[in-house]
Amino acid sequence: MEYAFLLDLGRCIGCQACVASCKVGNELGEGQQYIELIEKTNGEFPNLTGGWDNHRCFHCADAACVTVCPTGALFKEDGLTRLERDVCSGCSYCTEACPYDIPVMYEGKSSKCDGCAATVSAGGSPWCVGTCPSAALEYGPREVIQAEAHKRAEAMRDRYPNAHVYGETQAGGLGLLVVMPDDPELLDIPIDPKTPFMADAWQKVVQPAAVGITLGTAVLAGAAAVISRRNHEQEMVVIEAEGLVRDSEKSEEG
Repeated sequence: MEYAFLLDLGRCIGCQACVASCKVGNELGEGQQYIELIEKTNGEFPNLTGGWDNHRCFHCADAACVTVCPTGALFKEDGLTRLERDVCSGCSYCTEACPYDIPVMYEGKSSKCDGCAATVSAGGSPWCVGTCPSAALEYGPREVIQAEAHKRAEAMRDRYPNAHVYGETQAGGLGLLVVMPDDPELLDIPIDPKTPFMADAWQKVVQPAAVGITLGTAVLAGAAAVISRRNHEQEMVVIEAEGLVRDSEKSEEG
């Protein structure tokens, strides 16, 4: 089953509860965080509008960070993008590939939200969801979250005519469905996130080339083994022949 987060920006009050609970619950180090609340103001005085960009992992189905990760530290599970930091080599490819600028390097390794995998598997809920006082955050099966997101967007249109659900198609479908009062550009969120050239090149050129090199190496190694074995057999034939000659000579001398 695929799971997803719901983020209702119409209900987010910028209280920072999700930021604090995420940091404490996940025992993040000094200077390390998975969620950042960024206040946004648009328009000109006195006609100003404002809101919060709840900057966090979007859990892309077609995750560029997973594509370029050479060690498998980043991977997909239950519809979310997980990270096993112990496997990370510190190459920082993921930080360059993500169209949302989510992964960062912390103490030489990648750092990002993994959906509170350990907490959820133990029967709990993600830390941020459990502490949100305005129910701006929800978590559950993606179909249930998607239906709730559309329900909230519909109710929001009485006040915000452009309200919509973001994340149904972006990057193959996101594991974070966002109810937005207005266009995502107002929050500096791309309508159509593009996979950076680096990730695209990795997927289309580097990985196939690496596979080709690996197969080529295997073929060469196999051929070398055959040749080595054949040479060894020939050497054994020569050694045996020389032994027979010596035995024959000794017999004649005797």
